[in-house]
Amino acid sequence: MLRVTTLISHLLRSLGNRLEQWLFGYLLPSWASPVLATLGDVTRTRAELIAENVLLRQQLGILRRQVKRPQLTKADRVGLLFWASRLAHWRQALLIVKPETLLRWHREGFRLFWRWKIRAGKARTRLPQSTIDLIRRMATDNPLWGAERIRGELLKVGIHVAIRSIQKYLRRLRPKPAPSQSWATFVKTHAADTFACDFLPVVDVFFRHLYLYFIIELGTRRIVHVGVTNAPNQSWVAQQWREATPNGQVPRFIIRDNDSKYGHEFDQAVKASGTKVIRTPVRAPRANAVCERFLKSVRHECLDHLLILNERQLLRIAQAYVAYFNHARPHQGIRQKISCGDAARVSPAKGMVVATSVLNGLHHDYR
Repeated sequence: MLRVTTLISHLLRSLGNRLEQWLFGYLLPSWASPVLATLGDVTRTRAELIAENVLLRQQLGILRRQVKRPQLTKADRVGLLFWASRLAHWRQALLIVKPETLLRWHREGFRLFWRWKIRAGKARTRLPQSTIDLIRRMATDNPLWGAERIRGELLKVGIHVAIRSIQKYLRRLRPKPAPSQSWATFVKTHAADTFACDFLPVVDVFFRHLYLYFIIELGTRRIVHVGVTNAPNQSWVAQQWREATPNGQVPRFIIRDNDSKYGHEFDQAVKASGTKVIRTPVRAPRANAVCERFLKSVRHECLDHLLILNERQLLRIAQAYVAYFNHARPHQGIRQKISCGDAARVSPAKGMVVATSVLNGLHHDYR
């Protein structure tokens, strides 16, 4: 008799579990399942709840190792926010999402709430057409008046209008002025008449500091001059400018940074030749982007692969790379052209393509 009773009890429990699964899975929404499951846990013992909690955590740990990004619905997010607000140690209880994600959902909920509250408020009253016409007439008759000035004139005649309302109608009457010329537009327009210069610090094998000084023409990407020194000063930099422009062929502008190596002597030498010095803003390397990009090429394509012994060797390497850069290397900034002419690009060759070694095989020039 006892065995029959146990069998009947087992069948009823199994039937109840299947009915519960069917009810949760097909009839009730996703947010109601945790609520009903919690009500059903009231009759269970503490030991059974702890064991089930450990089992669920173990399964969630396995899922988190396999599923990179679970897909959560809006109801899932609301449910996680609600139950996390009821726990003191909710950060330790989260497994499938990060605490930062939950806080972000909370902030988004606040934004949506206040957006709804603002829209649910009183509808904005439209200004009378006579007031709108008066604002437009004041703005047309007085082009120097701003929104605050027009608001003062309206208050004189007893009309109270918010400053934002006046600004809205002013934007329609007075289009925005054309933007001033940007730095990129200036460089592109005057690239053919503009030089740029900068220093490249180098450390040799004996940990001595050397400095490469380059002057580049922006329009053609041609390296006009290269110099090497271990102690750059104003006189040395001014002399480099004189050597770069021996025949009086000077540009209209030269771009330089605010390095103290240039000093007053360099500016005087440049101005005496009829060139205007343009200083870049402080901590703005992108203002001298062409020269900075060339210095990166010098490092990555040359100096990072060689050991520098002394100043003489560095100058010889720099001159060899500059010759390759000017006469053989195509440049993306000028549509894969070569700085000093495009003579290498002739009709399709019928003979053999010959490779000339540059810097002991570090690069090759194909002809």
